[in-house]
Amino acid sequence: MNILDPVSIIETAGYVGLFLTIFSETGILLGFFLPGDSLLFTAGFLASTGFLDIKTIILITFIAAIVGDALGYYLGKKYGPKVFRKTDSFFLDKKHIERTEKYFKKYGGETIILARFIPFVRTIAPVMAGVGNIGYKKFFAYNIFGGLIWTILLPTLGFYFGKIIPDADKIILPVVLAIIAVSFLPAIVAVLRSRKRKIK
Repeated sequence: MNILDPVSIIETAGYVGLFLTIFSETGILLGFFLPGDSLLFTAGFLASTGFLDIKTIILITFIAAIVGDALGYYLGKKYGPKVFRKTDSFFLDKKHIERTEKYFKKYGGETIILARFIPFVRTIAPVMAGVGNIGYKKFFAYNIFGGLIWTILLPTLGFYFGKIIPDADKIILPVVLAIIAVSFLPAIVAVLRSRKRKIK
């Protein structure tokens, strides 16, 4: 099984693979390696062929996403402040915790929802929400809302892609690659904007 190939994950490990991948991406800081968006879309597509059930996909990935984010929040809340306060380096400067708290007070909810659709960011966002001391009730509400949108929208798009497009199986790979590329765009734009500000 290739952990970077969504079709390989699903065909080899089925629902268990889906659950563990989504949970790992959002809960134990493996978002740098796992294909969340493309996995959900591909699962929906395979459901259109009868290989999986679309309702089961949505249910188990929703649970995985919520539990994963909750674990990320817990890790950030429990260990984040200690790590930042004990370490004084470029990446773990204790000033970052103060900035994080201010940021989440202003944009906390929107960040948790939008982060679902951006690789890497969806892995870090719940951890930083814990570090930033955002209240758990607020975090949980946005976690539920963002998780619902993410785990319903992408599998459903994949499902109807398979149902509506003729010979969809022949073009699924390019479509998955396009989804991966598009999902990285917000992060790339943010980096470019940040560099422009530094130059100015």
